[in-house]
Amino acid sequence: MLIKGFLFPDELHYLVEHQVWLRVEADGRGCVGITSLGIHLAGGEIYMARPKRVGTEVVQGGSIGVVELAKAIVSVKSPVSGTVVEVNERLGAAPALVHRDPYGEGWLARLVLSDLAADAAQLVHGEAAVRPAMEHHAWLNRVD
Repeated sequence: MLIKGFLFPDELHYLVEHQVWLRVEADGRGCVGITSLGIHLAGGEIYMARPKRVGTEVVQGGSIGVVELAKAIVSVKSPVSGTVVEVNERLGAAPALVHRDPYGEGWLARLVLSDLAADAAQLVHGEAAVRPAMEHHAWLNRVD
């Protein structure tokens, strides 16, 4: 779905306040990244992306990595709790994938989820929940 000109794929779960997403994969693991709105709010073009190392345990709302933009270094928050089992190695040589293809090749990390049922209370999923939440977040941040 498109909201304020930003894409939000229907199958994803979103932690709105931190503008990050979760894709639950067929094997039950979670793939995470930054929303297109989140990239816009952070300043656009990403020059460095460094996810946490494999084996790192993360909590929902805690850091899963950092990205560097022209004027800032931003801590990326995790939409869920879990253990990092894979990082997107392509980001070392091509960090721009994060802003060019945020829901595809620009993913940050894959996790073994700790307790998706518990984390789900903070996530939005499906157009009926995502649209009003993202429209409100865009409004709060003066995005037209």
